[in-house]
Amino acid sequence: MRRLLPVLLLAALMLVGGPVPSAGAHPMSTSAVLLDIGADRVEGEVQLPLDRLAIAVHRDLTASGVLGADRAFLTSYVAEHIGASGDDGTPWTVTLGAPAVRTIDASAHLVYPLTIRPPADGNVTDFRLRYDVIVEELLTHQVIATVRYDFDRGILKTDDAETLGVFDWDTKSLTVPAGEGSWLRGFAATAALGARHVGEGADHLLFLLMLLVPAPLIAAGGRWRTAAPSPGRSVWRVVHVVTAFAVGHSLTLALAASGVIDLPSRPVETLIALSIAVSAVHALRPLVARGEVLIAAGFGLVHGLAFASLIGDLGLDRGSLVTTLLGFNLGIELTQLLVVALVMPSLLVLARTAVYPVFRIGLAVVGLAFSVSWMLERSTLTSSDPFEGVQTWLVGHPLPVAATVAAAAVAARLLAPVGPPAGEPVGTAARR
Repeated sequence: MRRLLPVLLLAALMLVGGPVPSAGAHPMSTSAVLLDIGADRVEGEVQLPLDRLAIAVHRDLTASGVLGADRAFLTSYVAEHIGASGDDGTPWTVTLGAPAVRTIDASAHLVYPLTIRPPADGNVTDFRLRYDVIVEELLTHQVIATVRYDFDRGILKTDDAETLGVFDWDTKSLTVPAGEGSWLRGFAATAALGARHVGEGADHLLFLLMLLVPAPLIAAGGRWRTAAPSPGRSVWRVVHVVTAFAVGHSLTLALAASGVIDLPSRPVETLIALSIAVSAVHALRPLVARGEVLIAAGFGLVHGLAFASLIGDLGLDRGSLVTTLLGFNLGIELTQLLVVALVMPSLLVLARTAVYPVFRIGLAVVGLAFSVSWMLERSTLTSSDPFEGVQTWLVGHPLPVAATVAAAAVAARLLAPVGPPAGEPVGTAARR
């Protein structure tokens, strides 16, 4: 009870608006400990708000001073107040990297890279993290501890970060769960990441759709014509398109994720927008025979570079990298096959009706407009995308969109004249 008395007094002062000696004129801010669990080490960083740190060490700290005259003192102080030990009480090695000053939540923070290692040749298992930087002096301060990556538990550096708990004046150690989970759980998490990346990526979905639109047709004499009566040939072409895209993006995804190639994201994203424009033009007029297969393979290489940027941000070790690539690719392929399953039957039906030329051209024009808008924005020629709201709605409602296309296909099949015989230009029957 005696330990809680100071806290209660401070809380009472804060509630009535009275002065809080340690708070000064600065807003309340928190520290953060971010952990990335690896196979043989834990890495991460410690984020310390300068105003709170200055109160704790009884010094006037500035952004330049903490990296200069006060650097050695602060590093020693922080190192003394962080420790780790295994389940059996064996101490683990804690190392701080070179500090930096970073603005976080509009206030200056001193940031230390952090590495925690179990005893030599040991694997990372559950361990106890001791931490009382600042909180050992500042009773009202709090430290949010978060695991932002643990492959075996399916925690990835995306939106899956898990809050471990809060260090404060009363809680100065927490158990970090790192000995549970399996590669299968990590594999499933990365597959879900790949599926979500494609499912929420309007540009990737539009590129795939632009390639599917002409798939039921054949190119002859520089125009699109109806294909053979059997839909089997169209389905086979779709298989070629999806496979070509998968081969292309898998190749560059592996090379980029392993560090063999490294390109800046902006030109890659601009090239992706260009790939949609090319596929939209191909849907209007065939650029080359069986062009969608070539386009899918060529631009699949570019899309793989974009996928790799997400994988690269996860900071994987070699063992996890292979599993991650396999899982991520599986998620991408399953999502693509789902899109094909939702859309392709309707396209096959529509392609045998007289309304398909209007549908195909209209969809290609929309795709072309979206892609040009993306290219202008991503090359910084414009500051915003005027179609962003429409794109977000379409991506967020895949089933209503697919149902609408299916309803249109059924209506066209029942009401519109039957399309031209195989080999004739699309739309001929409608004009006869």
